[in-house]
Amino acid sequence: MGTASQSTTAFVLAGGGSLGAVQVGMLKALDRGGMVADFVVGASVGAINAAYYAASPDAAGIARLERIWLRLGRADIFPFSVLGTALCLAGRRDHLAFPQRLQALLEAELPYRRLENARLPCHVVATDLLDGTEVRLSSGDVAQALLASAAIPAVFPAVTIDGRPLMDGGIASNTPIAAAHALGATRVIVLPTGLPCALKSPPHGAIAIALHALNVLSMRQLLADVDRFAGRCELLVVPPLCPLGVNTYDFTRTAELIRRADAETHLWLEGDLRDRDPRWALAPHRHRAV
Repeated sequence: MGTASQSTTAFVLAGGGSLGAVQVGMLKALDRGGMVADFVVGASVGAINAAYYAASPDAAGIARLERIWLRLGRADIFPFSVLGTALCLAGRRDHLAFPQRLQALLEAELPYRRLENARLPCHVVATDLLDGTEVRLSSGDVAQALLASAAIPAVFPAVTIDGRPLMDGGIASNTPIAAAHALGATRVIVLPTGLPCALKSPPHGAIAIALHALNVLSMRQLLADVDRFAGRCELLVVPPLCPLGVNTYDFTRTAELIRRADAETHLWLEGDLRDRDPRWALAPHRHRAV
């Protein structure tokens, strides 16, 4: 948020599969509360949300993003097939699915084709498949950048950009606070997807378990990043939903996630933001009853 003190605010959107819906509710409340960003940074599903928000960083744009989320189903993002699974298991292919449906959605709904043409500067974080370094994409084909940032290893194929094979940005930096700081942000507002802390049982299926494991690891990384950058910039973490009984592979409770995140972020904004330490909700924990 540009002010007389020349501060620069970045919204940083984390990855988290279907829990990306939470960020829609957070954005709704932040917008109503007058919180605006000078630029956005995202990884994985957070990169997709960031790119849509950057196209129209206002109530109308967020409402459009909400409508997209509300009609999404698991098959729209993860179009698995028996043949694809068999080829992968036989070593004939290194990924389970092709992201054609996701690509079609991005190309149909995003009103710009290149990252540098977004209304709000948007930076997408991916991971170099060969050396694991963080790759920041700030220009070029927006759909390819988002597909690279969301290319979950073994689920989707890597995306080659400028000769570098790239995979899911969450591997290198699920919550890319470092990228926002390097880009000059003096105020960083992190929108985490949260930790499914109230599941009654483990998610079913290999992909669901893998996504859940990545989510748990990402929350640990977020905690470390919060401690690492707390003294370098003004750092605010929008409290994630807690308790949360939805896994990262479940697209059936999107409306509930958006509604809850909107309401809880509104309450957070009404209080003293500096006094709300998010570590209690980010640290590994579990509720035995919701």
